[in-house]
Amino acid sequence: MSTTSLRDTPPFNGENTRLIILISCVATIGGFLFGFDSGVINGTVDGLQTAFNSDSVGTGFNVASMLLGCAVGAYFAGRLADFFGRRAVLIVAAVFFIVSAWGSGIATGSLEFVIYRIIGGLAVGAASVMSPAYISEVSSARYRGRLATVQQIAIIGGLFAAFLSNYLLAKVAGSSLQPLWMGFEAWRWMFWIELFPAGLFLLALLFIPESPRYLVAKGRKEHAKQVLQRLYGVSEGERKLVDIDRSLAADHHRPRLSDLISKVTGRVRPIVWVGIGLAVFQQLVGINVVFYYGAVLWQAVGFSESDSLLINVISGALSIGACIVSMLLVDKVGRKPLLWVGSVGMAISLALVTVAFASGQLDASGKLVLSGSMGVLALVAANIYVIFFNASWGPVMWVMLGEMFPNQIRGSGLAVAGLFQWGANFLITWTFPMLLAGIGLAGAYGLYCLAAFISIFFVLKYVQETKGKELEQMEG
Repeated sequence: MSTTSLRDTPPFNGENTRLIILISCVATIGGFLFGFDSGVINGTVDGLQTAFNSDSVGTGFNVASMLLGCAVGAYFAGRLADFFGRRAVLIVAAVFFIVSAWGSGIATGSLEFVIYRIIGGLAVGAASVMSPAYISEVSSARYRGRLATVQQIAIIGGLFAAFLSNYLLAKVAGSSLQPLWMGFEAWRWMFWIELFPAGLFLLALLFIPESPRYLVAKGRKEHAKQVLQRLYGVSEGERKLVDIDRSLAADHHRPRLSDLISKVTGRVRPIVWVGIGLAVFQQLVGINVVFYYGAVLWQAVGFSESDSLLINVISGALSIGACIVSMLLVDKVGRKPLLWVGSVGMAISLALVTVAFASGQLDASGKLVLSGSMGVLALVAANIYVIFFNASWGPVMWVMLGEMFPNQIRGSGLAVAGLFQWGANFLITWTFPMLLAGIGLAGAYGLYCLAAFISIFFVLKYVQETKGKELEQMEG
């Protein structure tokens, strides 16, 4: 497989590559908002603590509250998309992004804030499973992995944009707690910035077609044929229509949650357990502690708020670079090698972070103080960890979830895997402030290191390669 850009990929049997890339890019705006909404909270933690007078448990819940919505949104998005369509669910998600961004900034108390963040979580959860599913269902197996990886680049791009806007707004105001424009504190404006990409997402979704595989499942074959021929040309579009129809007709046309149970064994299909494992391990390695609490983490080892926010910006830039590397490799070396190499790299770098944090001493105010060399080790190892994650588990997990399930159970499989992914995300995010207060940074990162180590063996034993396979060839 060539590593040339998608734009330069030659037409294949009349395939409209440019159109496929364009509509896939529209779907990835959902990933950008997923990243922005997840990362914006990073710079607002101090503002939330001050505005709502919350303790560590309350702050952890305010930060993690969005993830409750994510779990629900991911679960129901997969199911609703089987009934109303992938595009329709993404449109609703775009509206929710707008409501959440506005509401989170005007909130005057914890309960009000949590409600708006849960609404945003519903949008993030829906976008997290529907954007890669939509991309997988409209793109060719020749470059599906690269297009789906663009989704992760968009997620990291959203995180980077959130980190950068947080840094700049705090810099202009003096801190996240100071008034910025119209008398509102900078941390409130950090949420309102999201209104611009959310509005663009809603507008762009009105101009893309529905997934042809969904249309076939709903019996709208003529409409599906029109979409497929527009994407792949007349003859290839008709061939794909026959393949999709045959794969669905082998079971039944109306997807059901009970499809996840094997008719032969009466047990949950093995592919569903693999999807759940991928989803959960991606969170158990602790990546979102860096995304959500990065500013808090680096302040805990002695960096100023401004320097901590700047470190987040640097980490975001490194993440984008790592995702680009993954995009170039995922259709060449495959999904499985990237996953196990990433697991090895994360386990080693997390072990080094743990060693660095374990060497520190608490000062009179309770802050962890590291020596110069150990501070450098922690900073470098943490960023190496971020690079390994974003060159492997970050994008590849979403690529695999979007393509590994057979057509009949794709919506339901994504629903269950998404529920577990965001449930694990909530657990890790909510417990981090308590772990920080209880067993310290070294103890918390030691647990994440252990999860990364175990994930190596999970990938080697249970994960099957999907590179180069059409969605109609997926089994499980």
